[in-house]
Parts: sequence; structure tokens; C-alpha cells
Amino acid sequence: MAQVKPKKDSDRSYGKVEILRPTCNLDTVRDGRGGIFTWVPPEPIVEFNMLYFRPGKTRGFHYHPHFIEYLLVADGSGVLVTREDPENSECEEFIHLSKGVCTRTETNVYHTVYAITDMTLIAMLTHRWDHSDPPIIRVDN
Repeated sequence: MAQVKPKKDSDRSYGKVEILRPTCNLDTVRDGRGGIFTWVPPEPIVEFNMLYFRPGKTRGFHYHPHFIEYLLVADGSGVLVTREDPENSECEEFIHLSKGVCTRTETNVYHTVYAITDMTLIAMLTHRWDHSDPPIIRVDN
């Protein structure tokens, strides 16, 4: 199997997935209280969900035809894998996921998450899951 290489660190866009960088009021770090990190998405979030992943498990490649999906890693590590063609692993790209990483995945992008450790993610959607018909299209298990 060929090794998949990440794009350059300076490139924050991976195909149709983007890594969002937060802002931070550094006074909240300097004064010893901890830190406040803020992400401001370009479109409104209408629903958010907490997802738990077990190491070595995946929910399979899928895409969402009706909403943009943001993922914020609350705990753990893994990889977000995308494909241009769901049947061709040669066209895979990945983003390393760890605590504090936030991604933005466009509609109709084939993707899945592989957990390396136990993971907790917050998925934020631009359209309500239950109002999407269908909310998800699975392309494999």
C-alpha cells in the first residue's frame, strides 16, 4: 500500500476539507486562567452532535448531500480521510486529528474518520440532520 503524504503545513486546505485556525485572547493564557480559543465559521451552525469513536473502528466512507460538516476534536487522535473517488484508495488524502483541531468538510465529499485512540468529536452541521433527506449517503461500511 502506498504511503499517503500530507500537504505542506502552510496549506490549510486539503481538497474540499479545510483546517480552521482559532483566534485566542492571549490575556486568558497569560493570566493563568487557561485559554479561550474561538472558531468563527463562515456559515451558520444549526445543530451540533457529540460523537464517540473506538480505536481501529470507522463508520465507513460516506458523504452529506445537504450540509457542510465541521468536526472539532475534543479528545483523542485519529485521521480524517477523504477520497475523490470512493472506490479508489490511490486518491486518498488525510488530515491528522488531535485535541483542538477543527475541520470543515464541504457537501458531497467522501470522508471517514479512523480513530487511533478513543476519540470524542463535536460535529457541527449547517443543516439539521433530521431535516435532511437523506442526511448521509454511505459508500461502504
